[in-house]
Amino acid sequence: MTDDPRPGGAPPDPQATAMDAASPAPPQTLVRSPLSDGDWHRLHPLTPLLRGGLFLVVVIGIVIANLRDRLVYLFLPMFAPDLPAEELEEWEGAGDPIDFIVANNLYLAAGVAVLLVLIALTVIFYLSWRFHTFRITGDDVEVRSGILFRTQRRAPLDRVQGVNLTRPMLARLLGMAKLEVVGAGTDANVKLEYLSTANAEAVRADILRLASGRRLGEGGARASDGAARSRVGALGQSVSRGITGLIEGDEAPAPVPDSVVSIPVPRLIVSHVISPSTVFLLVGIAAIATGSALGSPWVLFAMVPTIIGFVAYWIRSIVRSLRYSIAPTPDGVRITFGLLTTITEIVPPGRVHAVEVTQSILWRAFGWWTIRINRLTGRSLSDSSTDQFTTVLPVGTTADVERVLRLLLPDVPPDEWPVIVREGMLGPEQDDTFVTTPRRAWFLRPLSWRRNGFRLTADALLLRRGVIWRKLAVIPLARMQSLALHQGPVDRLARVASARAHTVMGPVYSAVNAIDRDAALELFTDAAAGAVRAASVDRSHRWAQESA
Repeated sequence: MTDDPRPGGAPPDPQATAMDAASPAPPQTLVRSPLSDGDWHRLHPLTPLLRGGLFLVVVIGIVIANLRDRLVYLFLPMFAPDLPAEELEEWEGAGDPIDFIVANNLYLAAGVAVLLVLIALTVIFYLSWRFHTFRITGDDVEVRSGILFRTQRRAPLDRVQGVNLTRPMLARLLGMAKLEVVGAGTDANVKLEYLSTANAEAVRADILRLASGRRLGEGGARASDGAARSRVGALGQSVSRGITGLIEGDEAPAPVPDSVVSIPVPRLIVSHVISPSTVFLLVGIAAIATGSALGSPWVLFAMVPTIIGFVAYWIRSIVRSLRYSIAPTPDGVRITFGLLTTITEIVPPGRVHAVEVTQSILWRAFGWWTIRINRLTGRSLSDSSTDQFTTVLPVGTTADVERVLRLLLPDVPPDEWPVIVREGMLGPEQDDTFVTTPRRAWFLRPLSWRRNGFRLTADALLLRRGVIWRKLAVIPLARMQSLALHQGPVDRLARVASARAHTVMGPVYSAVNAIDRDAALELFTDAAAGAVRAASVDRSHRWAQESA
């Protein structure tokens, strides 16, 4: 795993050599893993098995599907269909490949062909592993891959938005995991697939430590000590760990902090069943049932795929939310979720651009809320997995929400939290401090004009709206990119305006409508000054640099 990729491979590229020389190695007291020493390293030797496993499964499935009837007749004749003699003769003479091999005595040729295919796959897998290397320097995380067409991806450490550790079920059985370094742009993530679980945890800690600017004490392990070991010995140790994980199961997990929130399984199941999607499904079923009762019973069959799809969606969402935990760490907020495929992500400080707390009317009686955030995920807009990285609390009580918000927004003063919870989430109250829609413009928000409003603090902008769906958005001023005011013709007649805070793209709706025009102008001035002041003192991109 730590072999030098150049001996036995392609000759060194002069441009790549110059780039290597320009990239400084991390300080020796800053990293713990020998894989973070600034040199190029290879991934786990079993990586081709996991990355190419799906291809092999597809090939085996095609072979079994084509030989299904023959396998049944050979090994399970009691389950073979009872065909008439003429149909059986027609089936046997249909040009089956195995019949052709047997009739022409081509056993040796068939065996050689299978052997050549296996050798070709082995060579391809080996070369893909051989040419897939990575390194961690003091400035970047880099990955090089490709045999004929070489690619190189780089994630600057000062733009790292998080490091995700994913452990699919098969990889967990082998004691392996994959790392994903989240970048700041679209499709900017750098993946390390796969490392042993212990190495993945150590490398992730090193990446976050390098990004934070923290320095280890002299008692910390030096990377040079690990890098001085024999390359062959390191590879043998890696293979041994992989085989041990295969025989004994998953490796012993690294110590994890205690979660500040616990979601009972019944609450998780009920929250998915009692949801707007369920209401839409029931309305659709009622409409189709009514139509079938009026003379079109075949319409009922049209609901079968829809029901199957909804059930599959519920099961997938519930399984993905099981084993949920969220806890503080020195390098950010650690969020873990998933039953079959476990994903652990660490969101460093300052990477949350907006937070939204939502409560639907269906959850009102239970007092449940959900929390979503705007953050840079490094994924393309078409990636369907983006949603799972923006929901940080699937369902929780008011106390759970406050604990999670304290983790996500550590710069908010402690005396602000009672106001945020009491007025922002549950308000309005009699002595409410939010600036709400004036009475003269009640017709623009007939149900929520008393609740619809904003509150500006020294650190954040709070936007409150909704009665049927209660929502509270919190935008840290240090992360706010700009603020815009809008006023349409009806707004001008009512002397109100709309305000929108601009952040990175995400599920949080950071706007409030129908607020007093003069209050909106004052908000524009104060928020702009507050954002400049907050950004000038923000050091979250190197969150531990002051203690270095």
